[in-house]
Amino acid sequence: MRVGVSYADAGQSIWMRLDVPEGTTALEAIERSGLLQKYPTIDLEAQKIGVFGKIVGHDTVLQAGDRVEIYRPITCDPTQVPRRDLGDDDED
Repeated sequence: MRVGVSYADAGQSIWMRLDVPEGTTALEAIERSGLLQKYPTIDLEAQKIGVFGKIVGHDTVLQAGDRVEIYRPITCDPTQVPRRDLGDDDED
């Protein structure tokens, strides 16, 4: 079956499709993708993973078409970051 694995670091985002056997877990798909070798800073003990935006465990069995996502840790406290006004400044 075909699944996707995605990861984004500060400079680029990666999304790849790979063929895996039925019964493959999220962790197994990540390992098969080669991303752990390409990005040695990925720490799956500390970073969460998900399927289509929903956090899942490493042992979650994938379905055909699933996209496994490796989430980066939050690097700032969102309560301390000032809000940006995204409104139109040209209002009369």
